[in-house]
Amino acid sequence: MDELLARATHGVDLDSPGAFWQVFLNLWAMMPWTALFWWNLLFVAVGALLGWWRGRLWQGVVWALVLGPIGWLVVWHRPRARPRVEPPPLRR
Repeated sequence: MDELLARATHGVDLDSPGAFWQVFLNLWAMMPWTALFWWNLLFVAVGALLGWWRGRLWQGVVWALVLGPIGWLVVWHRPRARPRVEPPPLRR
């Protein structure tokens, strides 16, 4: 924890008015953005697969994008989409 705090406050004057934002930006710079992007892409792909299987492709994509793997559970526990039945055309 001390190492993390040292890295977050490196080069920051803690008495300055903008110290919070400098520490905040230092913490954001330490995030592994590439790994997070690829994990999120995997979550969306699995959510799309589950959504397609359950007849709710776009719901699977959106829930996985918003909630990650928890979105998979949302899609899994929703009932399957029923195919839309069109009435036969009227004849005159």
